[in-house]
Amino acid sequence: MRLKNVEINPLSGKIELDISNQDKPFVIVVSDGRARLTVLPEHGETRVVTHQGKVKRVKFDEGEDF
Repeated sequence: MRLKNVEINPLSGKIELDISNQDKPFVIVVSDGRARLTVLPEHGETRVVTHQGKVKRVKFDEGEDF
């Protein structure tokens, strides 16, 4: 699974993330009180699809230079 849950502090509503162990570009998507992290592909597109103000899915379209 590409999307990994990110913990949100229930008291403060804040996300604390140690980025020193992330060696690739990544994004965090927050929707409906949940947060998820995904690493961006080396070559390609990542689309966040929403529906009625909520994230419905994250789509990956990858390619490789030939």
